[in-house]
Amino acid sequence: MPALFAFLHRMRPAAHLRILFSAMLIVPLFAASAVAQDLSRDDVEKIVREYLLENPEIIAEAFNELQRREQEAEEAARLQALNDSADILFNSTRQVVLGNPQGSVTLVEFFDYNCGYCKRAYGDMVRLIEENPDLKVVLKEFPVLGQGSVEAAQVAVAVNSIAPEKYPDFHEALLLSRGQANLASAVAAATDLGISEEELQAAMSTDEAGQTIEEVYTLANRLGLTGTPSYVVGNEVVMGAVGYDQLSSKLDALKNCGQTTC
Repeated sequence: MPALFAFLHRMRPAAHLRILFSAMLIVPLFAASAVAQDLSRDDVEKIVREYLLENPEIIAEAFNELQRREQEAEEAARLQALNDSADILFNSTRQVVLGNPQGSVTLVEFFDYNCGYCKRAYGDMVRLIEENPDLKVVLKEFPVLGQGSVEAAQVAVAVNSIAPEKYPDFHEALLLSRGQANLASAVAAATDLGISEEELQAAMSTDEAGQTIEEVYTLANRLGLTGTPSYVVGNEVVMGAVGYDQLSSKLDALKNCGQTTC
């Protein structure tokens, strides 16, 4: 019993319910045996209780197996979502492409202008582009950190529609700027590049910004993304700012072996 209590204590509340569910999966095994032996419900409950008290580790084993199956199911669903969404993920007319637009290897990044990890990961992306002339980088505006992020993304979409050749400089200036990214800071970054505020307002008054962001939200939901930065490399979703080395390794494997691991 102490081992069981210690194990439960380490689990989060939601995990407690999962463990109890795991334990419930064991009961049918005893029930089937009980039918064969003509045991009563009380007899079965007593047997199950005694068995679990004597072998508390089986709950942990059942919980681990449940987790493994859930992870496999999530990964299978994510892979299916990648296949189903491949065209809009890699070739949407609304996306921004950096690096080599015709590159044979593609890295997709979901980002937010107020994401500190995205700011730190920017140097990784620049280095990857510089070192891989065959790399195509697709940027997805994924504002998840409040209204300021949404406003910044809307201005970014407007910049891309008005002057796509200026988007890389705008993206770098806004992403690496100090302070909160919002409507004012995004407009300032755009006007510093010679884009008039009137042009921005006209572009932002169309449905394009909203549709672009909604397209990314839909993609992110299908792929199970909850934060930024998140990446797609080949048929793999990579969560978080994993760093240059890991991204480079996956891209090399994708180029040489057709998948992110060789």
